[in-house]
Amino acid sequence: MQISRRNFLKYCTMSAASIGLTRLDLEALAAVLAKPDAPTVLWLHGSSCTGCSVSLLNYVSDTAPHDITEVLTQSINLAFHPTIMALSGEASSAALHQAAAAGPYVLVIEGGIPMAYGGHACVVYSYNGHEVTMQEAVQRFAPGAAAILCVGTCSSYGGIPHAGSNPTGVVNVRELTGRPTINIPGCPANPSWVIWAVVQLILGNPVPLDSVGRPVFLYHANGTIHQNCPRNPAVGGEEAAGFEDCHHKCLINLGCRGPFTEAKCENCWNGKEGQGHWCIGVNAPCHGCVEPTFPGPQSFYEPYLPESP
Repeated sequence: MQISRRNFLKYCTMSAASIGLTRLDLEALAAVLAKPDAPTVLWLHGSSCTGCSVSLLNYVSDTAPHDITEVLTQSINLAFHPTIMALSGEASSAALHQAAAAGPYVLVIEGGIPMAYGGHACVVYSYNGHEVTMQEAVQRFAPGAAAILCVGTCSSYGGIPHAGSNPTGVVNVRELTGRPTINIPGCPANPSWVIWAVVQLILGNPVPLDSVGRPVFLYHANGTIHQNCPRNPAVGGEEAAGFEDCHHKCLINLGCRGPFTEAKCENCWNGKEGQGHWCIGVNAPCHGCVEPTFPGPQSFYEPYLPESP
């Protein structure tokens, strides 16, 4: 997909502030994507609910690009995504293998990777009559990737499929491949953060990471969610006594994990800035879904415990 330089610069004007891109970044990206050998994005989907793809597909804006179709066709050279691509069956898997062979490519992985039953708890496509498991697909394409981007908590750390007894033996991408990964956790992942990370990789920009593989810019720039929450009693908010009394009040006594969670959730969600389009903005407590421990014993509606990790 060749970028329309004029249309993409409309996108950069609209969303640069929200996803942390400068105009120079976007000018450089336009130049890179206009080349026939622009880096390709290959998106594999493993054990998860498809929520991260749905989050990305729900990206909307009042200005260009108006939806995810415009973002994908004008800003990312996306060659394979099983949820949204027009091709199906062996034709789609052939396109995946052809794009990988042509290289270079960024490998995006959504969902955990089951290892039990020979990996057959998650078969992602068939190729030349062979059923390919998620385990096999990741092992096939990870070594040749210029970089690996984990979208969502499931691929980053295991997430919900890894929780509890984990009967399918789900592991995260780094556990399987042994390669470093750039993790964009969230349940689901914030679509603007995904776009930001892909752009950095296509441009070849360094992405400083924290100890669990998250971009420092996205997850540590502002401190904890509680520190930046407009409902924080320290900045004039009021604590809610119960869910019947939670409207516009702090939910720290109702299980909010904001004091333990670092992410820029309050700044942007689905193309909107400062309009309450985040969990707390719709009167739900933060569940700490960007943390490696999610979901844990205190992820849902347990009282705030200062001694908890």
